[in-house]
Amino acid sequence: MSAPAPSPLAIVEAEPLPRQEEVLTEAALAFVAELHRRFTPRRDELLARRAERRAEIARTSTLDFLPETAAIRADDSWKVAPAPPALNDRRVEITGPTDRKMTINALNSGAKVWLADFEDASAPTWENVVLGQLNLIDAYERRIDFTDPKSGKSYALRPADELATVVMRPRGWHLAERHLQADGVPVPGALVDFGLYFFHNAQRLLDLGKGPYFYLPKTESHLEARLWNDIFVFAQEYVGVPQGTVRATVLIETITAAYEMEEILYELRDHASGLNAGRWDYLFSIVKNFRDGGEKFVLPDRNAVTMTAPFMRAYTELLVRTCHKRGAHAIGGMAAFIPSRRDAEVNKVAFEKVKADKDREAADGFDGSWVAHPDLVPIAMASFDGVLGDRPNQKDRLREDVSVAAGDLIAIDSLDAKPTYEGLRNAVQVGIRYIEAWLRGLGAVAIFNLMEDAATAEISRSQIWQWINAGVVFENGERATPELARSVAAQELAAIREEIGEEAFAAGNWQKAHDLLLKVALDENYEDFLTLPAYEQLVG
Repeated sequence: MSAPAPSPLAIVEAEPLPRQEEVLTEAALAFVAELHRRFTPRRDELLARRAERRAEIARTSTLDFLPETAAIRADDSWKVAPAPPALNDRRVEITGPTDRKMTINALNSGAKVWLADFEDASAPTWENVVLGQLNLIDAYERRIDFTDPKSGKSYALRPADELATVVMRPRGWHLAERHLQADGVPVPGALVDFGLYFFHNAQRLLDLGKGPYFYLPKTESHLEARLWNDIFVFAQEYVGVPQGTVRATVLIETITAAYEMEEILYELRDHASGLNAGRWDYLFSIVKNFRDGGEKFVLPDRNAVTMTAPFMRAYTELLVRTCHKRGAHAIGGMAAFIPSRRDAEVNKVAFEKVKADKDREAADGFDGSWVAHPDLVPIAMASFDGVLGDRPNQKDRLREDVSVAAGDLIAIDSLDAKPTYEGLRNAVQVGIRYIEAWLRGLGAVAIFNLMEDAATAEISRSQIWQWINAGVVFENGERATPELARSVAAQELAAIREEIGEEAFAAGNWQKAHDLLLKVALDENYEDFLTLPAYEQLVG
């Protein structure tokens, strides 16, 4: 390992945390500082490029496959690196934040993979950022036993061969870490999360027969994938592990990335392990990019956009074909249902929907899929077991029957469903309730029996913005206006106050959440990410 120079990073306005010195070592901070020095300028250029591309979409209301990379798509000879044994069977993956209890439950869940999330399922308080890293180190060292102070229930890891393989997700490129700065400039959250995890765990994971595996969120182009690849090459050399040790799965959760799937795999080919169909962020990205594209781009209620919608079928089938053509895993979308302890009928209906969703993905050629709750692991497992049997994946299903034209991916007007007044109310309800929890440091929140994360809040506020700006008229004759949104939000705030009581209401962040939702849903200038203004209000 290279001898580190003293770190130029400063820890700013952060309360000391228990055992933080085990994560924030001088050597680890020196590595993060070097990542920042080498790669943040390129990250800044790529964020500027996102804005330029968005302006072009606003001008043309269209997207196409890139002519300048046609040779990469036409070349059938290249493949991604073979999957390491620990990532060859990914038939069920569970997602969730890295708090201590979740870490144990996810690793014990019976899923093949745990997406250990520092991104949309985690509000980036300094405590969550640092102690999440500590929890993963403790898990690999098998010293993470935990007793819930409220219930008295104890949690401990199962034997090593029964634990899920960890795939860690750092924050997206747009987010900064205000508590870690170099010369007064915050370090990108992605480099903090990746850097601390890789530095502490790359060799530790190799010793356990696994490796440093990552999910890459919010990627918008193959040039962003190229930046990650260069980071991986540098990081592996820096800590002295073999090139190709890293494996990355890219979430295709932006509409622009859907047009560059092959190029993204190509840029990461020595480190790539697959693509994932991140359905909620994908819908958010469509609204964000085509928000001023007129009536044909207006999405109906979130829950009316199922994976059988023609433009969603085009996206997922193209993803499977692309992955298998290049030897990569294709991972399906999220089953977000949270089982009810009190309502067996709710569970029955939801389990049937989850089963149908996972059956469809397995039949379409996906190699695995996501769930948000351990009770859903057996359901998803049965769907993939039924298709895979003893095989670890179905990458041999090349799906050469799939043919997707550029226009198919943005054929939003192929849907019959329309926005409804109830859809507006639900968007307001979910938005306020999620943002309130996020401001308390919770990134994964059960709301109305669904596990919501930042992506669903983004859809909520984006749809309100889009419906108002498109002048949508709901089925009850009311037009979507700022005044109507404010009225619905006021009603929801009053309903929450009555539901939880005055004391709990006063102790929460309800008024802040209400105000922030209306700001990002009603401002004329659309905010790229809700989490940017929310982060300014996040305490800790």
